[in-house]
Amino acid sequence: MEFRDYQVDIINRGLKILIQKGLLYLSMEVRTGKTLTSLGIADKLGLKNVLFITKKKAMSSIGDDYNLLRPSFFMYVINYESLHKIPDEKWDLIVCDEAHSMGAFPKPSKRAKQVRALLSKLSPYVILMSGTPTPESYSQMYHQVYGAENNPFSRYKNFYGFCKDYVNVIQKKINGFNIKDYSGGRDNILDMMRPYSISYTQKLAGFKTEINENILEVEIEDKTLDLIAKLKKDLVVEGREETILADTAVKLMTKVHQLCSGTVKFESGNSMVLDYSKANFIRDKFSGKKIGIFYKFKEELNALKEVYGDNLVTELEDFNGSDKTIALQIVSGREGISLREAECLVYYNIDFSATSYWQSRDRMTTKDRLKNSIYWVFSKGGIEKDIYKAVVKKKDYTLTHFRKDFIS
Repeated sequence: MEFRDYQVDIINRGLKILIQKGLLYLSMEVRTGKTLTSLGIADKLGLKNVLFITKKKAMSSIGDDYNLLRPSFFMYVINYESLHKIPDEKWDLIVCDEAHSMGAFPKPSKRAKQVRALLSKLSPYVILMSGTPTPESYSQMYHQVYGAENNPFSRYKNFYGFCKDYVNVIQKKINGFNIKDYSGGRDNILDMMRPYSISYTQKLAGFKTEINENILEVEIEDKTLDLIAKLKKDLVVEGREETILADTAVKLMTKVHQLCSGTVKFESGNSMVLDYSKANFIRDKFSGKKIGIFYKFKEELNALKEVYGDNLVTELEDFNGSDKTIALQIVSGREGISLREAECLVYYNIDFSATSYWQSRDRMTTKDRLKNSIYWVFSKGGIEKDIYKAVVKKKDYTLTHFRKDFIS
């Protein structure tokens, strides 16, 4: 295989940064070839052992890229959830894919701490990669890089020390308590990261894909609408064996979100499908098409399995090269995979996260594809359209939105 001209340029520039700094952040938008570019840098470095950490769903595609490039080094691919199973080797380079998933703050996530412990033990070269390094706040950068020995914020003992120079901390009152909000990361965070980073967009790479979004509304069953109305009024629905409880605004928002797509999780922890309206609609509307379906809650997958039977798969390997439909959970499927073989994407439900919206809708994009079609399946009178209005503006759908849209 041959690298594209821009990839050759990034490989050469990235190699210099990595040699000088020991840390490189590849901020390259989806489908611009982050993985192959990082492997090209590793090959030029003349390394022996490379550890590649990614999401479980992306592992097979990472392996495909390695086999395509056929570099001189050995590479071991592992997902973040299995970091405790890493072979005891001297890793010369560690690549952290979807690095923004380590960006929790003010306290580091388990994932970020595990990666930091690994880097501290081995002192390898480090490549971080993400199409959206700081999707919600610049403050997310600190714990992504804090494990790298020569990161630009290494003089700070922890996130709180970092905040003094890089975050506008404000007080918020939540449920009567004063809470510190650390999301106000300043622009100088990106200034500090610039010598370590290379950014590249789809536009610069010559992508001309047009994304067409369509909203389809479905009549859900009257019994489902009655449940939503009763839950809104009484905050509880008691059955003979199970109870739907919405005694807080957060629980009410979650239960209504579930019910609008025909599923519910009971107070006991059990869950079930109550209404197959959306699943039946999707099967009938897109009959004969090879589609990718994104769902939110696990019972939505069960509804799809019931309706589609053997024509539904959940693994990319089973989807590619077949005429079957694939169903992916929004959060786990929004990154690191390509649904280029899908004719269109269909959303059974919508996530509260703006990050999920912007990342998942780009799964079909390729340099040669001129048009992507996306379909959102919303229940008539449900809250999905309100969630959509928030996330398209790059805002998460919050309790404040819910109180304004539904409770009031």
